[in-house]
Amino acid sequence: MVERATGVLHDQRIPDLDRWLKPGDALALNETRVIPARLAVRRASGGRVELLFVRPAAAAAASPGADAIAGAARGERWRVLARPAKRVRPGETLASDDGALALEVVEAGEGAAAGERVVRVARGDLAATLARAGELPLPPYIHRAADAEDRERYQTVFARVDGAIAAPTAGLHFTAAHLAALEAAGVGVTRVLLHVGPGTFRPVTVSDPRAHRMDEEYFEVGADAAARLAAARARGGRIVAVGTTVVRALESACDRGAGALAPASGWTRAFIVPPYTFRAVDALLTNFHLPRTTLLLLVAAFMGEDLLRRAYAHAVATGYRFYSYGDAMLIV
Repeated sequence: MVERATGVLHDQRIPDLDRWLKPGDALALNETRVIPARLAVRRASGGRVELLFVRPAAAAAASPGADAIAGAARGERWRVLARPAKRVRPGETLASDDGALALEVVEAGEGAAAGERVVRVARGDLAATLARAGELPLPPYIHRAADAEDRERYQTVFARVDGAIAAPTAGLHFTAAHLAALEAAGVGVTRVLLHVGPGTFRPVTVSDPRAHRMDEEYFEVGADAAARLAAARARGGRIVAVGTTVVRALESACDRGAGALAPASGWTRAFIVPPYTFRAVDALLTNFHLPRTTLLLLVAAFMGEDLLRRAYAHAVATGYRFYSYGDAMLIV
C-alpha cells in the first residue's frame, strides 16, 4: 500500500482493504469477461496457425463481445493476431480442424509486424466454433494450454460482459464475499466496462513514449455508474479504480464529457503518460507491471515517478509477485 501524500509504504494483504477504504468510498470494477478467442486453424498446405480473435475489423459503436461474435455471419471481417504469421498472406484460406469454419485472409492489418491480419468469415459459424474449439487466451508466460477450469479461474467474480482477450487482473484479487463485506461496511461498488485488447500489453518501443499508438478498445460508463461515482465524490468519498482498465474507461468518459465524468461509450485509444491530471480517479488498486509497458506509464502518472521507483524497489526486495496472477498495490 502506498500513501502518495507522505510517501509511506505499507505491507498489507487484500483482506486488509477495509482498513484503508472508508464508508462513502466507491470501488469501480471492470465487468468485462474473457472469451475463448484463441483458435487453431490449418492452412491449405496443412500447416497449423493459431489465431486470436480481437474484434470486428470495422470498429462500430457496438461492443465487440458475444453479440458481435454471434453475428459474425458469412462475409464479416475480423481483426486477428496470427502465430506464426510469416506465411499467412492475403488471399489464403484457413480452416478449423473439423472444416466447419473457413476464413479468408483479406489483408495484413495495421500491426502486420506484430502478426495482425484481417480475415473474412467465408463459411461456417464463428461463435459456435469458438464455443466448441476456442481456448481462453491465457498470458503467453503461462506455458500450458488453457483447460476447462481456466474458463472460470481466469475471470473476475464480477465478470459479466463477454468481449475481453485478457482479464482485468487487479479484479482477480476479490472474492464475492469480500466485495459483499465491503458493501456492508459502506463502500459502494460500481461497474464499468473496458474490453481488454492486445494493445494494453503491447510494449512501448519508441524513444518518446508519447509517440506510442494505442490500439482501440471498447468501453462503457453507464448513466447509473457515472451518477453513483460522482455522487460518492460529492459526499466526500473517493473513487477507487480497480485496475488500469477502469482508469482508462473513466478518463475516456471524461474526455467525452468535456472534462467531467459523464455517461459514455465507444472506442478509446486513451494513453496516459506523465504528467497527467486525473479527473475521475482518487485511488488505484493495480498489479505490478513490467518495464516499457503502457500500464507502468499510467501508474507512474498516478503516483509520481520517484515514488513509483521506490515502491517497485521495495516490491522486488520483499519478493512481491509480478504478472497477471501476481500481487497488487493500493495507491491512495
